[in-house]
Amino acid sequence: MTIDATFWVAISFIIFIGGLVYLKIPQKINEILNKLILDIKNEIDESEKLRSEAKILLDKAQNKLDTAQADGKEILEQTKKDSDRLIIEMNDKFHKSSEIKKNLAQNKIIQMKDAALKEIKDVSIKIAVESVKKIINTSVDKSKLDSLFDRNLEETKVALKKINS
Repeated sequence: MTIDATFWVAISFIIFIGGLVYLKIPQKINEILNKLILDIKNEIDESEKLRSEAKILLDKAQNKLDTAQADGKEILEQTKKDSDRLIIEMNDKFHKSSEIKKNLAQNKIIQMKDAALKEIKDVSIKIAVESVKKIINTSVDKSKLDSLFDRNLEETKVALKKINS
């Protein structure tokens, strides 16, 4: 049998593999790979945990946002109702106030009319009395004048009492 280069390559390969096994290199590689696998699993677990926490936080934030939007809508609706109610109240107050002012103005007009009529009647009576006095003084003698004056005075008093009543 001839020993050629292939034989020596095969022997050196077996020695190399034996050296590796003797130095426990495959076990060390296996341990390193297991450690890397374990580290990767831990990172995956940690990332899964962070993802679930992020989902919980997102859900909480979404719930808060939904609640805030619902509260905002509720506040807006309540504000609209309050403003509508306030507008109606102000409108009613305005109409009541204008009705009261209208009634007061009408009452003042009636009072002024009554006062003017009374003043006209008073002035008319004074003018009539003065005219009658002048006519009587100029056309009738004193004895007839006194009796006529007394009689007219009584009639005028009765007439004034009826007018004032």
